[in-house]
Amino acid sequence: MAMDMNIATISLLLLLASTAYVAQSADFDVMSYGAKPDADIAQALTSAWKEACAASGSSKVLIPEGTYKSSSVTLEGPCKGPIEVQLDGTLQAPADPSQIKGDGWVVFLRVEDFTLSGSGTLDGQGATSWKTNNCGPNIDCSLYATSLRLDYITNGVVQGITSKDAKSFHINVFGCKNLTIEHVTVTAPETSHNTDGIHIGRSSGIIVTDTTIGTGDDCISLGDGSQDVTIERVKCGPGHGISIGSLGKYKNEEPVSQIKVLDCTITGTTNGVRIKTWPASVGASTASDITFKGITMDNVANPVIIDQGYCPYGQCKAQIPSTIKISNVVIDDIQGTSATPETVQIICSKGVPCEDVKVSNIDLTYKGSKGTAKTVCENVKPTVTGTQNPPLCPDL
Repeated sequence: MAMDMNIATISLLLLLASTAYVAQSADFDVMSYGAKPDADIAQALTSAWKEACAASGSSKVLIPEGTYKSSSVTLEGPCKGPIEVQLDGTLQAPADPSQIKGDGWVVFLRVEDFTLSGSGTLDGQGATSWKTNNCGPNIDCSLYATSLRLDYITNGVVQGITSKDAKSFHINVFGCKNLTIEHVTVTAPETSHNTDGIHIGRSSGIIVTDTTIGTGDDCISLGDGSQDVTIERVKCGPGHGISIGSLGKYKNEEPVSQIKVLDCTITGTTNGVRIKTWPASVGASTASDITFKGITMDNVANPVIIDQGYCPYGQCKAQIPSTIKISNVVIDDIQGTSATPETVQIICSKGVPCEDVKVSNIDLTYKGSKGTAKTVCENVKPTVTGTQNPPLCPDL
């Protein structure tokens, strides 16, 4: 009898503990905090976030279906437990870029165990900004606000959402650890200036997978300090391709390493996969352990390019070699069509030539009117295996 009572008591305690845990999980719907369709919900979103962030256990902020306006908003941790924002509606940024404070429109800052999910859209309403957002020729130009900033996120997931018509970058990842971006859509016209799809900097353990990006700049760009980054099954185009760099423009840049770009499809872009560093680099850093593998190119200009003389608009001293050391690069299984005769270009620095570059199984065809397909190599002695169409730098 005593044993039966003990078992019953233990079962009751376990049930109560389970019930208490469930009770700690809560939803915080922005409509309960005063949000209304076609009105600015920044204050309601902030209030819902603060209560969710302060709650014990798991919590979720809900933005239901509908169209809402939002001024700039920063949602900051640390939070007491795991937290999720489920975006099922459309958030519209102010059309006037001057109405957004700071360098981010929607910012998540210093959050651990974070999820941003849903079928909704961040609409940057950038069409009126692109004509005045062309920073290319102006070295002192300041970019407009990024649509979604993820700063110092640890153990995070972004999934399902769409970023549309950003004024500047769509998604910026900075100072993050262990963050996955999956099943995300990024869309803006080819004419939208400086609208990188996803930019990653000074972050590690980053995965971008099963994502579709079409925009007016790099589909994905990786800045200094990007380490242990995997980009897999991404569809890119239009845009400028998937880029590492540019590197070497600023002081105290951190090394880039352990980058994998795998099984991606790139269509109609101005570059395919590339590494770009500035000549006359400020300081010396490195880019190493980089793999481009299983990439399909469809009418892509410059399908594969390492450019250590990257100097747009004459903004540098091009005659001074880059000091960024590039090493241990694998370029494997690249197939499809090129929009330019130069299918593979490995143009390394004469000051610090590239080392340990392996090229295998390249099959890229060019059917244009500007000559025959060719490759270019400078300051590099690559290891070449497998198919090479066209032949890789036969004069080496």
